[in-house]
Amino acid sequence: MTTDTASEASSATPDEPIHVDGQAALDDAVDAHDVVLADFYADWCGPCQMLEPIVEAIAAETDAAVAKVDVDVNQQLASAYGVRGVPTLVLFADGEQVEELVGVQPEEQLRSIVEHYTG
Repeated sequence: MTTDTASEASSATPDEPIHVDGQAALDDAVDAHDVVLADFYADWCGPCQMLEPIVEAIAAETDAAVAKVDVDVNQQLASAYGVRGVPTLVLFADGEQVEELVGVQPEEQLRSIVEHYTG
């Protein structure tokens, strides 16, 4: 390894959202990271597009991983988490679902909730 960032990559949270396809991929993300914010979204959803830069900032600037779940492709996964509308954000901490937020959230509020669990 030539740089510190390369050696830290295995334990560090990603600084970009991870696109998740299916329950196994979401489970892997939740298992791999202490805190995961799952963003259930749809490409056609205007509020989802408004939320996009906020979840990207959360991914880049906090210790939480962000998982993006397209509800049109992952209808069973969305149903398993009771997602009835988009955007829905589900926060996992230490492998457990701890928060669910429906609709566009202000960045400050979302950051505060995430930071509560990331310490």
